[in-house]
Amino acid sequence: MLLVESGRVKVMVSDGGGAELLVSVRGRGDLLGELALTEAHRRTASVVALETCHLVAIPTPQLHRLLAEQRVPTALQDYVTAKLVETVPFSIQLAHFTACQRLARLVLQLIALAESDDPNRFVVPLTHEELAEALGMVRSTVSEQISVLRQAGALGPGRRVVVSDSAILAAHAGVAVL
Repeated sequence: MLLVESGRVKVMVSDGGGAELLVSVRGRGDLLGELALTEAHRRTASVVALETCHLVAIPTPQLHRLLAEQRVPTALQDYVTAKLVETVPFSIQLAHFTACQRLARLVLQLIALAESDDPNRFVVPLTHEELAEALGMVRSTVSEQISVLRQAGALGPGRRVVVSDSAILAAHAGVAVL
């Protein structure tokens, strides 16, 4: 199991045919590989760094000793449950939200996970193609929606996706202002 000390990662699942879909993004303080502790012991997703990350490996013997302690198993179970619950909105977004809402929500989540002292925290660490892949869209749709968000003032101009107004972005995402 790994602990994210800094940086952001994306968690992707594959359909076996090569198509991948984003199920979550993780940042500082999050665990990776926690589902491998279950009885199935199989990998359920792939994790890809979105930027330079610092991860700490927790060796299996140490982890088993921790789990033998009284409150640790409950805390880990609560953590895993919370992370699984977080994946549900990604599934709902596929069926119920517009392309613009889905893109805006992902961008908001990415900037929320950035370190607060990072001078580039409002820069999205994904290309248009990577955003499209993560959202299960084609690149042209993502580029079109980025243009809409730029015209609205939520994103700044240029080749990179940079948030200029998170309140406007939140309005397009259909969520309360952060």
